[in-house]
Amino acid sequence: MKPRIAVLGCGYWGSNHIRTLKALGALHAVSDVNPARAEGFASEQDCLAIEPEALFARKDIDAIVMALPPQFHADMAVRAVQGGKDVLVEKPIALTVTDAERSVQAAADNGRVFMVGHVLRFHPAFETLKALIDNGELGEVRYIHSHRLGLGKFHTENDALWDLAPHDLSMILAITGTEPIEVRGEGAALLDNLSDFAHLHMRFPNGLRSHLFASRLNPYRERRLTVVGTKAMAVFDDVEPWERKLAVYRHAVWQDSGQWAFTTNEPSYVAVGEGMPLTRELEHFIQCIETRAEPRTGGEEAIRVLRILTAGTITHTGSSSREKSAAVLEPDPSR
Repeated sequence: MKPRIAVLGCGYWGSNHIRTLKALGALHAVSDVNPARAEGFASEQDCLAIEPEALFARKDIDAIVMALPPQFHADMAVRAVQGGKDVLVEKPIALTVTDAERSVQAAADNGRVFMVGHVLRFHPAFETLKALIDNGELGEVRYIHSHRLGLGKFHTENDALWDLAPHDLSMILAITGTEPIEVRGEGAALLDNLSDFAHLHMRFPNGLRSHLFASRLNPYRERRLTVVGTKAMAVFDDVEPWERKLAVYRHAVWQDSGQWAFTTNEPSYVAVGEGMPLTRELEHFIQCIETRAEPRTGGEEAIRVLRILTAGTITHTGSSSREKSAAVLEPDPSR
């Protein structure tokens, strides 16, 4: 039997979890502070509607997917794991590192699976890109930059950095295999006191540099991750059709008589098997529940992402922008 999974939070992203889990044969119940909303999904998907307060003690639920406003994630996750449930918590898992650590530790203390919804780690194009890097196809990675731009959504608690950047930070950390030792953030709040644009500049222990640009107030969509290596460069562009999502550029750069020269080549497009990242993510969660394996996007990774977000966060007063001084992240010997 598949594990019996409940979805807590029936908003936009929660509804995607609901429909995907139903298709996977693992949806058992839905729950929301708005009973009518939960009842509507329960009727539509032929599952139970359970009040949030009753959810954690139910013996017929093995795991809970949490798609809540992030300020509620930590408390709900702690209650879930203490009630014997495995959890998948949507990003960001909390608004403070302390809350994130509290929920991850509670899961460890209770022997529960704790997974975080960094869904792009399960994108077939990123998985293929990661394999190229691991196999040395790009040489030594020297620079990574990501752009995640578009219009909306506008949240009352999350700015552009906290809403959009976790996906890219998760991918960057997977590629580098380590945390940055320096983070510098720049942001601009145009509509209220939350950043609508955000830049992160990161420096890693081996000299690798990375830059991230996120915007929720942009006239066009951009979903692009670029990796520059000593042998080749690669671009994962999720706006492109499947046959063009992953491109490798084998440009050549060299020094001739004291001057730098280069030649350019047309990109080669790497074949990528099609697949929905959310489906693959939830299949992985189900497998971890069944085998008790550590998730690919576990709690420790989520804490590392949150540490970077915290270091790069910009505070605003009115519609102004301010640059935050570089924050050096001290290595944590426990991780």
